[in-house]
Amino acid sequence: MSEVLQGYQQKLVKAFKAETSEFAGEVTVLVPAEKIIEAARMIRDEFGFDFLVCITAVDYWPEEKPRFHVAYVFRSLSQGLTLQVRAPIPGINPSLASIESVYQNANWQEREVYDMFGIQFEGHSDLRRILMPADWQGHPQRKDYPLGYEEPQYTFNFDDIAARKPAPKE
Repeated sequence: MSEVLQGYQQKLVKAFKAETSEFAGEVTVLVPAEKIIEAARMIRDEFGFDFLVCITAVDYWPEEKPRFHVAYVFRSLSQGLTLQVRAPIPGINPSLASIESVYQNANWQEREVYDMFGIQFEGHSDLRRILMPADWQGHPQRKDYPLGYEEPQYTFNFDDIAARKPAPKE
């Protein structure tokens, strides 16, 4: 890892009482959820990370505290660096401040996380479903979401599936 990136991570740890975790050689900074806007502003203004690559979430169900981590990936095009930040949030009424005011492209990415995981982004300009129909019940990427799938049909199992599958009514 570059010394510059290591310095940025240490500044975040010091400024926000954050923690770091390492997995497969990648270091992630765990920032307290209530400090995410300030951290994003520091990452953009002081560190020069001009691009928000993505926002996603991880569900650690059945854990509740924290149940989710909202994961952010920032990129500095001029420095050629990538910074990973996570904000842990509880499973009951999961919400986090929107960073749309800092990175405009967070708009649709936060909507996707809301749609798939049910995490509210406070202060978001238009938080509504983006992938699922508006009347859809639940959030499909949660680990407790009920699976109701149909077995894929191939040539080797065609007869078995056809025998179990209900026929359309005429």
